[in-house]
Amino acid sequence: MAVRIERVSLAAGRFAAGVALDPRLLAMLGVLLAVWLGFDLLTGGLFLTARNLFNLSLQVAVVGIMATGMVLVIVARHIDLSVGSQVGVIGVLGALVQTAWLTPGAPNTWWLACLAMLAAGGLIGLVQGMLVAYARIPSFVVTLGGLLFFRNAAYQLNDGKTVAPLDETFQLLGGGLHGTIGAFWSWAAGLLAVAAIAWAAAATRRRRLQFGFDVRTPLAGAAQVVGWSAAALGFVAVMNAYKRPGTGEAMGIAIPVLILGGVTLLMTILARRHRFGRHVYAVGGNPESAELAGIDIRRVTVKIFAVMGLLCGLASIVITARLNAGATATGTMTELNVIAATVIGGTSLAGGSGTIYGAVLGAVVMQSLESGMILMGVPSPSQKMVLAVVLILAVWLDMAWRRRQRP
Repeated sequence: MAVRIERVSLAAGRFAAGVALDPRLLAMLGVLLAVWLGFDLLTGGLFLTARNLFNLSLQVAVVGIMATGMVLVIVARHIDLSVGSQVGVIGVLGALVQTAWLTPGAPNTWWLACLAMLAAGGLIGLVQGMLVAYARIPSFVVTLGGLLFFRNAAYQLNDGKTVAPLDETFQLLGGGLHGTIGAFWSWAAGLLAVAAIAWAAAATRRRRLQFGFDVRTPLAGAAQVVGWSAAALGFVAVMNAYKRPGTGEAMGIAIPVLILGGVTLLMTILARRHRFGRHVYAVGGNPESAELAGIDIRRVTVKIFAVMGLLCGLASIVITARLNAGATATGTMTELNVIAATVIGGTSLAGGSGTIYGAVLGAVVMQSLESGMILMGVPSPSQKMVLAVVLILAVWLDMAWRRRQRP
């Protein structure tokens, strides 16, 4: 069996090299396709319906937003176990801002609540980052304490009571029946994505040629652009195929998905083009060399956790708006999905390597597994057990991959 897996892996690697694709990305796409087709067969065709894929996109948005930040955390050889608890306490805080501390229904209530939630997330991340960087407490210990502290702080804020309903404008940020942009603007967004894909491919090729690096063949480059463009337009078509109940109008892309797209783009630029991102990868690759090169490791660490906190605040906005309530239990065990999505997406727990788009694709895989099991009627405890096994398997595959890459 081991020999067979090795042969398949080598064959996949050769194929990926031939079409100029990252073999790990190619493997994830293959796994995702297998998961989708498998669950569609097991659920009698329910999984690949427009309705279920629309709901899946909303679920991916929350995990994906946090996974983009977890990439930087893990790349820098840290971990954040408190992300789910942060989502819970920030959600209760935001709900109280809208219902008790500001005038409900006032025009400025929703965006002031959003600012408060983002500020709370940033502050939490800043404090945890300072404890890790300056007090030199291991991130595992700090964030494990944060997991316990913030989960119970969410209970203390309102004595465990659910806070609802929330501002109507705020609810749009969670998607649902009215938090979408409709057919026309969805197609406009899809065409914009196609233009961005073509521009990015051309700019990357031009830049690599300028510095004398290897580039893809024109055919491989064109195939990649066509493939990703087809995926973007196909996604728009599926979202428009889901009709709003009662009116028959196309739902289109949900606002949380647009938020995830914007976050993915910004975090990719931050990780690949900004000095801060390069410092993160340098610290994760070799902390001693990074420090000798003049990088302030402690400052970088604080910034990493602050960014993670901001993204937790943003994810809390999305899920709280979707639920139309601030509940103590919101975000429970979400850290498992986020960490698993990041590792499945190719981020190494040993630090130094990982991609933002890989983490988002990992989030799609994780949420697809969860969505499929829900449709099959698998009990919630069994779902978590399966996801835990997937996480262990992903780490094992990452270790095996790293061993193969060593000279």
